[in-house]
Amino acid sequence: MQNKIAGTSIVAAMLLGSVSPAVAKTPGSLSDLVGSRAPGAESQMQARGYKMETFKNGGQYWWNGDTCVRVVVSQGRYASVDKVDDGDCGKGGGSTAAAAVGAVAVVGLVAALASHKKKHSDGDANHDSEYSRGYSDGLYGGSYDRNDSEGYHDGYMAGETEAANRRAANRPYARGGSDGGRAACARRADEYQNAPAGSSVVVSQRDQRGNHVYTMATGSYRSICTASPSGQVIDIQPYY
Repeated sequence: MQNKIAGTSIVAAMLLGSVSPAVAKTPGSLSDLVGSRAPGAESQMQARGYKMETFKNGGQYWWNGDTCVRVVVSQGRYASVDKVDDGDCGKGGGSTAAAAVGAVAVVGLVAALASHKKKHSDGDANHDSEYSRGYSDGLYGGSYDRNDSEGYHDGYMAGETEAANRRAANRPYARGGSDGGRAACARRADEYQNAPAGSSVVVSQRDQRGNHVYTMATGSYRSICTASPSGQVIDIQPYY
């Protein structure tokens, strides 16, 4: 069981990204990764000493001890790998909200697979591998493999859902409210949906008599969380 969880965690660490334009210069040591398929390229980033620090504004931010780079994934491939300021990797300052979004990216596959196995009780190694492969293709906009298995199909659907959640979380109307309220509702939504910590993300927000009402996405599930600006959860209800 421990080996299976560890393997899933490694795959999850590889499955991060979104879409956004690039602006800076690619370090020579990483230039060969531009255009590569995302899962393999991310494995190479780790092999070359980089660690994914956060996900924000449509990009992944990786740090290797002295260099911060921003990776943008488009249609399942590395569209750009650009050197950016160290602060973008949280070295010298960072955003609590951005760190929370990064946590969602890291646990996405683990949460989806755990939820799937809980419902279907079909967790053999081959099924998990097929689910992970489908999740990667769905998340990164890859072509659907018509020679699919049930695990691949379910993973692909979950990956597409996660991609939609990430796009919604990066839109302006999802960024309002307070950092404290957003973080508190993310934790409460995880508990409400019985999901692993870090699974939930804000996909829309509105003000209500001095408080903030957040629509929370936890995979394919939605809930409505009301919180004060200081981070006290007032109420959480299913989304209808």
